[in-house]
Amino acid sequence: MTEFGIRKALRATYDEALSSVPAALKSEGFGVLTEIDIQSTLKQKLGVDFRRYKILGACNPPFAHEALQAELEIGLMLPCNVVVYEGDDGHAVVLAVDPTKTMAGTGNAKLAELAEAVKERLSRALAKLE
Repeated sequence: MTEFGIRKALRATYDEALSSVPAALKSEGFGVLTEIDIQSTLKQKLGVDFRRYKILGACNPPFAHEALQAELEIGLMLPCNVVVYEGDDGHAVVLAVDPTKTMAGTGNAKLAELAEAVKERLSRALAKLE
């Protein structure tokens, strides 16, 4: 399996994870700005069945502001995506984007520094989940 970000398999169910992820993110200064229900969208647009899967757009306003000041076009990578999906075993899996990978090619030292700080906070938020 390709590693796209910070991953944590939980003992919690999908519904339990969806209710606890926003609080874990909030404890690290992130708010959820957007929520995309992939299961519903694929059913509606393509008529296909898919597992329960949501993409949460998480934002830490101070970090977002700093990043935009360092590189105006970094907005393409905002907000930080956090995925919650139902695993084959019925338990939830949570993934958060690894900003050190998404911003790696910019060459901007300030962004690299911010990416490390954001990764640390996202990692701590996921560590709080059961």
